[in-house]
Amino acid sequence: MQKHIACFALVVADYDEAIDFYVRKLGFELREDTELGDGKRWVLVAPRGAQTSILLARAADDAQRAAIGCQTGGRVGFFLHTDDFARDHAAMIANGVRFLEAPRHEPYGVVAVFEDLYGNRWDLLEPSA
Repeated sequence: MQKHIACFALVVADYDEAIDFYVRKLGFELREDTELGDGKRWVLVAPRGAQTSILLARAADDAQRAAIGCQTGGRVGFFLHTDDFARDHAAMIANGVRFLEAPRHEPYGVVAVFEDLYGNRWDLLEPSA
């Protein structure tokens, strides 16, 4: 049986502000935005051409609201691969994405840590060939 991760949930404070960040600032595509009733929506975003999507899940209670921005305990928990680090890094900076460090060259590729709109940490990474 072939398996893959279809999507994973990222808890957000507001659907529309999260869509704006991922689509406008990171250049992702909005794959689905379906009303589910009672103010809930099924919102999927993903990098263009990616197999895995992110489900933007609005926090529904105090425990979920407390997890916004710290879903991985303050460490990098998400990894955005690119085929052109310089292009995407420049575009993200121009769009107001906050990087926590200058790009660095590692044995595995060129990488820099950035934060999403809530403070979750991501690696922008161009893997070595």
